[in-house]
Amino acid sequence: MKQKLKIGRGFTLVELLVVIVIIAALAGLTAPMVIRQRKKADQTEAVNNAKQIGLAMFEFENEYGSFPDGTLGAEIATRIGGALVAPTTITTSNDAFRQMLAANIAGSEQMFFCKTAYSTNKPDNVINDAPATLKKGDVGFGYLMGTGNKAFSTAGNSGRVLVAAPLKYAGSFTAGKFDSAMYDSKAVVLKIDNSVSSLTINKDGDAVLGGAKKLLDVGTDTVWADGLAPIIVNPDPK
Repeated sequence: MKQKLKIGRGFTLVELLVVIVIIAALAGLTAPMVIRQRKKADQTEAVNNAKQIGLAMFEFENEYGSFPDGTLGAEIATRIGGALVAPTTITTSNDAFRQMLAANIAGSEQMFFCKTAYSTNKPDNVINDAPATLKKGDVGFGYLMGTGNKAFSTAGNSGRVLVAAPLKYAGSFTAGKFDSAMYDSKAVVLKIDNSVSSLTINKDGDAVLGGAKKLLDVGTDTVWADGLAPIIVNPDPK
């Protein structure tokens, strides 16, 4: 007696299309959640690294009387020497942070990195060679200084910002503006009281300190009430 073979029926074209549509719909629902979690993780990394910068900054100020300043380069060279020469001018935030490495106060390049449009390298922690130390694309944080590239110190208002990220960059920096797309409309800032905060970035790209005051606003009712004109010294992009 012959047995009939049962042949499994495959999916029809309509059934396959339905499956594809369902998968696409699920992907569309989950993709924004994945992107947001990625941005949150990048923001958390920036917060943690800013805290490390804060500890090093305050040790530096205790040793040299202010935060990194071009006038301190010669003093660092006299005190420490070594293969890594401290910059004597601060034209980028890389220069400011390189002073901290040359002074043997910061022990790693990693703390100066955070994900941005301009910091495209993961630092390799080569800190004893000038060309390779905090090279282009290694630094994510901008550094705030006063008029004439004068460094601040803890003597000022405790709400003042010392370092900040992510800055607005599209081939060049937009002065004083922040990239709202990077950390889901948040800016990570280190203040002079050694606290790290996440500030809201408004629609114009300004980081808002509170009470609708912007980070760089100057006036009697701001943290820069003594007439200082703060600027953000940008990193050196790759």
